[in-house]
Amino acid sequence: MKKGIHPEYVETEVKCACGNTFTVKSNKKDLHLEVCDKCHPFYKGGKEGIAVSKAGRVEKFNRKYGFTKEAK
Repeated sequence: MKKGIHPEYVETEVKCACGNTFTVKSNKKDLHLEVCDKCHPFYKGGKEGIAVSKAGRVEKFNRKYGFTKEAK
């Protein structure tokens, strides 16, 4: 590598909007994120949110096409 043309590689503190902080290596001094692995719905317990949304869609389908006891 040529000397003097590459940015400085430093320890970077990453701050998320949810309050989570962690350190990584980057060429920036600090980074600010909107979502991280602690607050993103896919990573945050993932299965609870997915199960609830699937159950809601199944119930809606069953009500729409009369597959529930209420519709009979």
